[in-house]
Amino acid sequence: MNTGSNESGEAVAMAADETGTSGVRSEQGLGSRAPEFIKARRVLHLSWQVGVFVVGLAVVVAGIIMLPLPGPGWVVIFGGMAIWATEFVWAQLVLRWTKRKVTEAAQRALDPKVRRRNIILTVLGLVIVAVLAGIYLWKFGLVMPWKIKDQ
Repeated sequence: MNTGSNESGEAVAMAADETGTSGVRSEQGLGSRAPEFIKARRVLHLSWQVGVFVVGLAVVVAGIIMLPLPGPGWVVIFGGMAIWATEFVWAQLVLRWTKRKVTEAAQRALDPKVRRRNIILTVLGLVIVAVLAGIYLWKFGLVMPWKIKDQ
């Protein structure tokens, strides 16, 4: 099947998953996952979407607040995106893109050459920090800030 894209079989695999013709489990289609009795009533569905948006927004804002503060900021932000993805197509597409990029990054990180490079860079960074700390201690000694005498 020619999809007209230059990407490796990714588009073909996604098309096969959406049609359900492949042996691999197919992902749920895009769109609202609200119960049918809610979808059947326009006002109820609209209020459902507003509720989902407000709850998702609260979770995403909490995640953004957690970025500089202690807490799992990114996990909470992606949790809010998952809440939005139950109702909004744009959030489903963003979540699929994010999952694909995280999977690709994990595969790259498991590559032996990349792992070796990361280990070498980490060791080099630790050596540099140790040398700088040693120079500081040699030059100034180990004086705690709360033991400095008033001048």
